[in-house]
Amino acid sequence: MLGRGLLVAAARSGAGKTVITVGLQRALARTGRRVAGAKAGPDYIDPGFHAAATGRSSFNLDGFALGPEGVKGAAASVARGVDLVVAEGAMGLYDGLTIAERSGTSASVATMLGWPIILVLDAGGAAQTVAAVAHGLALYPAAPPIAGAIVNRVASPRHRVMIEAGFARIDVPLLGVVAADDRMTLPSRHLGLVQARERTDLAERIDAMADVIAAGCDLDAIAAAAGGTFDAPRAPATIRPPGQRIAIARDDAFAFLYPHIVQGWRDAGAELTWFSPLADEAPPRGCDACWLPGGYPELHAGRLASNRDFLDGLRAFALHGRVHGECGGYMVLGRGLEDADGQRHAMADLLPVETSFARRKLHLGYRRATWRRDLGFVSAGTTSWGHEYHYASQTDGAPATLADMADGTGASLAPAGHAVGNVSGGFFHIIA
Repeated sequence: MLGRGLLVAAARSGAGKTVITVGLQRALARTGRRVAGAKAGPDYIDPGFHAAATGRSSFNLDGFALGPEGVKGAAASVARGVDLVVAEGAMGLYDGLTIAERSGTSASVATMLGWPIILVLDAGGAAQTVAAVAHGLALYPAAPPIAGAIVNRVASPRHRVMIEAGFARIDVPLLGVVAADDRMTLPSRHLGLVQARERTDLAERIDAMADVIAAGCDLDAIAAAAGGTFDAPRAPATIRPPGQRIAIARDDAFAFLYPHIVQGWRDAGAELTWFSPLADEAPPRGCDACWLPGGYPELHAGRLASNRDFLDGLRAFALHGRVHGECGGYMVLGRGLEDADGQRHAMADLLPVETSFARRKLHLGYRRATWRRDLGFVSAGTTSWGHEYHYASQTDGAPATLADMADGTGASLAPAGHAVGNVSGGFFHIIA
């Protein structure tokens, strides 16, 4: 069977999409429905909360990088065997890069899949006007179907009455009213929410969110509004496996690896083995490739620098096997990493680059990488879609040799990344 879907979206970032989505996923699951999550756009952190709420992997439905057919394949993969997919949008409903047939907006993803929108609207500083915002979003040209709205951060019973009066004047149903509540919060830091895997009280926090959602929302009406009963083949691997047996770093410092890529590697027949650099584990013997995902090595630089088994094992592995690092993994493959306090920590010294988190600059956006070398998972001369999202800066190093870069619009950027022998890496996160 293939479950139907909904996409939770908002007028802007910061309206509470993630906590509403996670609470809604758990609340619906507690009614006996089989629920899965998904995320529109490039994001590593929110899907971790979806997985914790539903017990199932949450795939990214990136309309810009994957394109319409890739989105449908990924959506079919996550919807298979469940009753309902509750997906989360990115930024505002109509925000995102759109070029020709590629669009990264939440609205475009919902339209591709036939999934109605549940609007999350922040009532802070407004009352009846919240309904006017919902009305405008529903009437925007080429708007996807709007199933209804959940109004968040309602201050009082009087405030609720005023909001309900506004919705009585429009055609968008009011499906939930969520009071301002400390239980509906999650801590953040420089790349977004603190990762789900880092929270020891996560199960209790999600249950508390679900309690709030169940008390304030019409769960049956929300579930009944789902749509999009299409089927599609399982999404093919978006990049080739870098080896037959792949050692993948996974812990609080190395957590940014898209589930659709992992699933694609498994479907292609690769064997995946996990290890923890923070636990001073080296890449396991018997593997022929090592993948260091992005994450937060800048928060653990001193510990990583002192983990000799990890660093020595990584250097030994690179003598015979391919090693690739994305963003944080690239920083660890370099010569040194400067932490937020300006202290330099020696890293693996496998690539000629120095990076710093003390000298911060936001790098954000879609990227197209045309690879200069055959790396196993990509061939020289081919182009991959992906993104950058980091605050660290390269402070020293040899000229970039890994890929010629462009932004999402096709405008040329400086070459990026490095490759030496079996080792490669860059700030670029590959999606497809």
